[in-house]
Amino acid sequence: MATRAVAELKPLLSASSIEARRRVFRLYREWYREIPSMIQTYKLDISVDEGRNKARELFTRNASIQDVRKIDMLVIKGHMELQEIQNIWKAKTHIMRYFEETKPERPKEFLSKFLDGHHN
Repeated sequence: MATRAVAELKPLLSASSIEARRRVFRLYREWYREIPSMIQTYKLDISVDEGRNKARELFTRNASIQDVRKIDMLVIKGHMELQEIQNIWKAKTHIMRYFEETKPERPKEFLSKFLDGHHN
């Protein structure tokens, strides 16, 4: 009888979901505190409240994720984004992309594309 070997995945950062949750809250707090200086440094045309609301929106967008490894990967990416902003490695346009209105999904069927004027 053949046995299947199950590879155990190592955690990226957090050993448990509680620890991952703490890391997410710590990252959120760092973003929350950084937003006023980010607005001032990049001379953004938004208020601090708008910036903090957008940060909250981006964090709550991923609130349903339960896999600890995925949460850790998002935390790592969040820290990288924060570091790029703090070190002024991003341009103003990169930051303002977060504040663009969400665009509706383009039609995929030929007739819908034609009627909407998308011929590509």
